[in-house]
Order: sequence, then C-alpha cells, then structure tokens
Amino acid sequence: MWMAGGGVRGGYVHGATDEFGFKAVEKRMHVHDLHATILALLGFDHEKLTYRHAGRDFRLTDVHGQVARELIA
Repeated sequence: MWMAGGGVRGGYVHGATDEFGFKAVEKRMHVHDLHATILALLGFDHEKLTYRHAGRDFRLTDVHGQVARELIA
C-alpha cells in the first residue's frame, strides 16, 4: 500500500515481502492496525470512535488495532 501526505513519513518502507512479493514476512500489519494509523493521521482516537448498534458499542478497529508510530512523521 502507498501512503503520502498528511504526516506520513516520506521514503519509509515498512516491512518486507517474500521473494515473489506474495506475502509479508517482516513487520506484518493487520488491517485493524492500518485503520488505527489512518484514523490517527486524521486526528481521531480509534479507541474512542464508537457507534452503538443492537445495544453494543462497535468501533472500526474492533478490540484490536495499534497505531504504527513509525509511519508517522
């Protein structure tokens, strides 16, 4: 994935793939981590951004998600 602008560190490569580029082998990032990082760049705290549905509070990153601080300038 390519990210640019808005506080993203320029020229940074996060992790590595296998020799075919098929799957990540270093510094793997779950989609919840990616969502948490994007929300942090937009100025939101992903743990406080919730909505109520069917009597339960939900959030985009569910109960997971860590902001990848090394991607933020």
